[in-house]
Amino acid sequence: MKPVWIVDDDQSIRWVLEKALARENVPFKSFSNPNDVLNALEKEAPQVLISDIRMPRGNGLDLLQHVKVTHPHLPVIIMTAYSDLDSAVSSFQGGAFEYLTKPFDVEKAVELIHRAVEQGVRGDASAKEAAGWRQDSTEIIGQAPAMQELFRAIGRLAQSHATVLITGESGSGKELVAQALHRHSPRAKGPFVSLSTSAVPKDLLESELFGHERGAFPGAQTLRRGRLEQADGGTLFLGEIGDLPFDLQTRLLRVLTDGHFYRLGGQDPIKANVRIIASTHQNLEQRVAAGLFREDLMHRLNVIRLRMPALRERSEDIPALAKHFMMICAKSLGVEPKKLSDEVLKEMTSMPFPGNVRQLENLCHWLTVMTPSNVVGVGDLPADIVSQASEQPILIQGESTSTNSAAPIKTGSADWENGLSRLAVKMLQDGDTAVFDALSSRFEKAVLQAALEVTRGRRVEAAQRLGIGRNTITRKLQELGIDD
Repeated sequence: MKPVWIVDDDQSIRWVLEKALARENVPFKSFSNPNDVLNALEKEAPQVLISDIRMPRGNGLDLLQHVKVTHPHLPVIIMTAYSDLDSAVSSFQGGAFEYLTKPFDVEKAVELIHRAVEQGVRGDASAKEAAGWRQDSTEIIGQAPAMQELFRAIGRLAQSHATVLITGESGSGKELVAQALHRHSPRAKGPFVSLSTSAVPKDLLESELFGHERGAFPGAQTLRRGRLEQADGGTLFLGEIGDLPFDLQTRLLRVLTDGHFYRLGGQDPIKANVRIIASTHQNLEQRVAAGLFREDLMHRLNVIRLRMPALRERSEDIPALAKHFMMICAKSLGVEPKKLSDEVLKEMTSMPFPGNVRQLENLCHWLTVMTPSNVVGVGDLPADIVSQASEQPILIQGESTSTNSAAPIKTGSADWENGLSRLAVKMLQDGDTAVFDALSSRFEKAVLQAALEVTRGRRVEAAQRLGIGRNTITRKLQELGIDD
């Protein structure tokens, strides 16, 4: 077996990987800089190459590019302590097998090496040229694990034309992900056209999306190209696709099916050379079940699904985001940027931010305008924001589970869903095998008890209010052991 080559200027990283590979009886060879690797490649080749990005005597991405030219089938794992979207996408576009963020779990790193050895790289198709789109700064700020997974996904999709559905709460930055997918795609030189289906009145949405011919309706005095035509050769981003009217869903489905559409009032089909990226904060599966969204359209949109994490799920990114927004706001207002104190950054990190990144940006704008001093203290924060952060959660009461924990649920809108999700994650991580049944029972019990409380124990009225039958509520009360 050929050895695994490790390239890193950090001796401690090399030592850790060497010891881990030795335990697995995997031969290895270490280098402190890319130049020595290039010299060694003239004589031999490794089984797998693991390389850092930033090194005093060379760059891991440049090494990757060289290796993919001379040894296109060699799996290369890129690792870095300075993870960002730019480097992640560059790594995958350069043909990297995987992207490893420091600090990493040694066992997972070894498992990754084994996968690289077993799978390899499939032919020259995996050798992608380094793109010329690299920018001086990243479009999306994020060091949290959830964001790193998102960066990896964007990197893997960089050369794809597939339809993408982006889910996530309002204000979390879904359009930024869409822009990144476009910018790092083969359609990057084409237009990026955005349309929020919830921001346009229903009677104007069809014309806005598909365009109209002259005389198509009263007031249509000229031909108008819709967003689909405007995005020709590029990307069309449809925000809040869950709000798309049902009749327009049928027309959009045809575009995704055969690539053609008609202007409003038109007779000739128009070819749509467009990549569609959609986003929603709603649960499309639930809307399908409720008859509000076409199931076939959901499947057409859901070729690749990316989830944008809520800001509270990546609170470690809040300081960097806040500093970035303070700089942007100051520049837009033509004033000197104000500094956020450590106490303020700590306070911000603990805030729930139900409005996500958009709310954080608005807060930074408010602080830039309203704070009198150059250093923002805790006392400068708006009172309503501070009160939101200090709200105490309530607990869902009900049957105990094997975790012996109740789910902390905030009283704010939809926060109970997030609490339930966190509880489910914990139970799954703990190895529970009956998570669905356990949580379903707790949910049903909580809802039934609430209905009985509102109706003062009147089962028939409670059933009516819940939209279930009298026999159903009786059976459920017996199954759950509820004594009304």
